[in-house]
Amino acid sequence: MRVGRIRFRQWDDQFGGGLRRKAVVGQLSEVNEILRDSHPPEIKRRLMRTKTLLAETAATMSWDSGRQSKAQQYYAVAVRAAKEADDPALCANALAGMARQLLSLDHYGMACPRESVERERAADALELIRIAQDHFGDRITATVNAMLHTREAWAYGKLGRPTAFRRASDRAHEALSNSDPSTDPYWINYFDTAELAGTVGGRLLEMARREPAFATAAAEQIDQAVKLRRPNRRRSAALDQLGMLEARLIEGELEEACRIGETAVEAVGKTASDRVQKKLIKVYRATEQFVQVGRVAELRGQMKPLLVATA
Repeated sequence: MRVGRIRFRQWDDQFGGGLRRKAVVGQLSEVNEILRDSHPPEIKRRLMRTKTLLAETAATMSWDSGRQSKAQQYYAVAVRAAKEADDPALCANALAGMARQLLSLDHYGMACPRESVERERAADALELIRIAQDHFGDRITATVNAMLHTREAWAYGKLGRPTAFRRASDRAHEALSNSDPSTDPYWINYFDTAELAGTVGGRLLEMARREPAFATAAAEQIDQAVKLRRPNRRRSAALDQLGMLEARLIEGELEEACRIGETAVEAVGKTASDRVQKKLIKVYRATEQFVQVGRVAELRGQMKPLLVATA
């Protein structure tokens, strides 16, 4: 089952959630059927851990396919199963997933949400992270703690609290620097220096949309993520490249933005991720103000067929 779950995660990273979601849901149903029978306590805990991991993967894939309500349901299943398994790290991870979805709702969408709604979601996400930190912070590894701190930083960024954002980001870097991979659960191995840089860079980019002074720091962090990403992280690579493109646009570095844009278009074409597709729409719209610049117009022409494919 562990090998299968790793494969599902790889599918999700490489191709997006839509293509393989049914396989994960099928495995989850199978585990539920097995759990209807009576099992010794340790076997039941192992089955509950498996159920948690499958539910969390199904949630991520559902979210990446645009099925937001389904994703919420699966995250709730993951939290309950992790509690029954008495696995603090898995419970913290599921709560972090719920928080991440709240923080991402409408972020990649086509319409900007009302600021009050976005702040309310950020406050709810921060509360979920605090629950995870307060209840499980001393029972989880440094890597899992680092991941929680990035979600905390994300919430502070959404709430317009840059000082708190920096403190949480610093705590994430410190925790990851003290991590010992040999003690980590296998499912957290995706969270490495590239993931940390990409997550922090993406949050700085969100802040740069309101305050352009953050754009340079965003570009620096995302550039680090681009250089460190593992080759099979296709969705993350596409989001990184699109983020770099947008950061350079905000800086007014149009030539560099277009150079990055060519790589971004290639990366987008390699994944069916709904999040990547919506991010592409967002970035395409950001180029509208520069449409009179020949190189930008050329880049828009390269992006347009991919927009048609996502319609």
